[in-house]
Amino acid sequence: MAFASLLRHFSNDLAIDLGTANTLIYARNRGIVVREPSIVVINKLTGKVEAVGSEAKEMLGRTPGNIEAIRPMKDGVIADFEVTERMLDYLIKKAHGRKMYVHPRIVIGVPGEITQVEKRAVRDSAQKAGAAEVFLVEQAVMAAIGAGLPITEPSGNMIVDIGGGTTDIAVISLSGIVYSRSVRVAGNELDEAIIGYLKRKYNLLIGERTAEQIKWEIGSAFTLREPLTMMIKGRDLVEGVPKELTISDSEIREALADTINVLVEAVRMALERTPPELSADIMDKGIVLSGGGALLRGLDERLRHETGLPVVQAEDPLACVVLGAGRVLQDIELLRKVSLR
Repeated sequence: MAFASLLRHFSNDLAIDLGTANTLIYARNRGIVVREPSIVVINKLTGKVEAVGSEAKEMLGRTPGNIEAIRPMKDGVIADFEVTERMLDYLIKKAHGRKMYVHPRIVIGVPGEITQVEKRAVRDSAQKAGAAEVFLVEQAVMAAIGAGLPITEPSGNMIVDIGGGTTDIAVISLSGIVYSRSVRVAGNELDEAIIGYLKRKYNLLIGERTAEQIKWEIGSAFTLREPLTMMIKGRDLVEGVPKELTISDSEIREALADTINVLVEAVRMALERTPPELSADIMDKGIVLSGGGALLRGLDERLRHETGLPVVQAEDPLACVVLGAGRVLQDIELLRKVSLR
């Protein structure tokens, strides 16, 4: 009986991908139990949390003055400590089926170039939300494990994890990071680039949700075989009235060009800094793309064209980090090797 209760205690353990755009939670022995946008809606008059996750995302740009939709994460780190804590508290309880007094061990994926202050903020938020023990691990390493790369072997593995707030690039061998870089340019920057472009070219103001929709429907990083168009609605900045227009994939590719170039340059730099022996391994295995940004049309083709290397997309790009953290949760030896101090 004592052994069963011990097992139950450890089955409360969680792995969390605390992302700028989405938060995913993996529960030991149960798989991914929470997939929600990292958004919290708060009533400014009462201080009460009105909604979290998908429900909160539906309210983005549509709230009255006394209700505020907040993204507590920015560039992969905590921008609003108190709101992050409340979001984590809500999502951890959701992962445990609203059970109270559960104090799990938690593994959290964080960007590679996170500062000590930012690390402390993540740890404190998780502990205040009920964690008994918190382990921080680099997102790129977790993404590599989640994508099924053999990171414990003495060969080079290259992962490019494009999230909402940061792109983490790493070359990993023997469970260790040979090269790692985190650039604060990712999915959200692509959305902002679309908003800025439409404002400059057409005097049309659109919201975050519309920009994201445009990115997924007609956005691309490489010339498409079949041209795409989309009808969009926004507000005319000159006349102040609602307006609709049709835009093409080539226009959105132009809007995204600068941001995509930053990502391509970061990948090139990683390849330049990789030791020759490991470069040979990467030539054979190629570069693996993970994270939501990996789903952008033609990004793999663009990187293939720019680097001359094979580029493959992970099987479930959005879940790579949390799946990797979930595997590490079940392998204490590996967790000790990869967790950040």
